[in-house]
Amino acid sequence: MGSCEKKNIEDYIISIPDFPEKGIIFRDVTSVLQDEEGFKLAVDSLQDLLKGMDVDVIAAAESRGFIFGAPIAYNLHKPLVLIRKKGKLPRETIEQSYDLEYGSAVLEMHKDSVKPGQKVVIIDDLIATGGTVEAAAKMIEKLGGKVVKMIFLMELAGLKGRDRLAGYDVASVIRYEGK
Repeated sequence: MGSCEKKNIEDYIISIPDFPEKGIIFRDVTSVLQDEEGFKLAVDSLQDLLKGMDVDVIAAAESRGFIFGAPIAYNLHKPLVLIRKKGKLPRETIEQSYDLEYGSAVLEMHKDSVKPGQKVVIIDDLIATGGTVEAAAKMIEKLGGKVVKMIFLMELAGLKGRDRLAGYDVASVIRYEGK
């Protein structure tokens, strides 16, 4: 492929039908990551969603959010806060439970990771139902931070995550209409 050939980020995403179950189209982010041009385009496209914004902290959701949050935090010279599954962080944490399709889960972040009044951007690879990022936002707000934007590489619009996050500024690079 010639270096002058421009591609859209969608060109790097492989869609796998009927995974993990029949009727679902799985959007594979690993196909973006394993192509150096695709990965660069993904990071640049996400970072472009923050142009002109006043931001103090980048928060990233485990685990694929880390992949995109880290280079953006580095590029913008901002601290990176990790939002993790329960039991993974060594210091004092706050936690927030959220519902999954079957059951529930708990996210945690360090108590000292966001200070009152700080403007926080949450980054993840995908927005589906919005449950994970809503839980992340609640923790940031408990610590006194303000969630100024939520950005995602991909959005599965059919799962209505944007509706759940109606009070927030939500943006995605790619929007798929289905689930």
